[in-house]
Amino acid sequence: MTDSASQPMPGVDPVAPAAFQALQALDTCSLANAIEATGVRLRDEGYADATVRCLFPDLPPLLGYAFTLRVSTTHPKVAGVRHVDHVDWAPQLLALPAPRILVVQDVTSDPHTGSFLGEVHANICQAMGCAGLVTNGAVRDLPALRTLGFQAFATFVSVSHAYVHVIEAGCPVQIGGMTVRNGDLLHGDRHGVLCVPASVAAALPDIVREQKAQERRIIDFCRSPGFTVEGLAALLQQVQSQRPLPE
Repeated sequence: MTDSASQPMPGVDPVAPAAFQALQALDTCSLANAIEATGVRLRDEGYADATVRCLFPDLPPLLGYAFTLRVSTTHPKVAGVRHVDHVDWAPQLLALPAPRILVVQDVTSDPHTGSFLGEVHANICQAMGCAGLVTNGAVRDLPALRTLGFQAFATFVSVSHAYVHVIEAGCPVQIGGMTVRNGDLLHGDRHGVLCVPASVAAALPDIVREQKAQERRIIDFCRSPGFTVEGLAALLQQVQSQRPLPE
C-alpha cells in the first residue's frame, strides 16, 4: 500500500523539509533544552517518562507524525481474531504526513501481557510509511525489528500478542505521562521520546546551535588551566544574560 495520492490530514501542517532534516539530526536532550528555552510549555511536560525506553539505542533519531491507537491486549478475550486481520484504520494513517510514528496506548490494567507489534505488523506499518512505534505496552520479535530499522519505544517486551485488538484510532493517548494527539510531531532517540510543539519547531535547530555554543564556552573554561569558581560564576552570569540556559 502506498500513499502517493494521500493528502495531509486537515489541521496537520508539515514542517518544511529543511527544518525537518535539521530536527532529525538533533538528539532529544538538546531538543528538550531548546523547547524549554522557548517557554511554550512547562518543563516537566511533553515527553514520555522513564517507563518508556528506547529498544534500539544504536539506531538514528526518530522523527515523524503520530498516528494514535488505543488497544486492549487482554479484555475482552477476542477469540479467533488476530489484530493483523484488518487495517480499517489505514485511511486515517495515510492521511497524515510521512514519515509516521505509530503511537499505541494499551488501556488494559496489565499492558505487559500482550504485544501489539511484532515482525509482521512492523512490516505492514513500514509499508504504510511508519518509521517506528511508541507504546506504554509491549512489543516482540526484536531481532526482526532491528533488521528492519523499525525503531521502538516501549515499556515491556512480551512473547505473545495475547488478545490484542484496536479499540479506537486517531484519539488522544497517554504514553508514559505524555499526552499525544493524532498528527503531533514526535522525536526520539536513546534518551527517550518527546513531542515537538508545532509553534516553535522551525526555530528549534537555531536555538540548539546557540545553546551548544554557550555550553561549549562553559565546558572549555572548566577544562582550562585557568579555571576558578569566581571565573565560572562570571561566565555563567554572562551566558545567562544572553539566553537563559536550562538548569
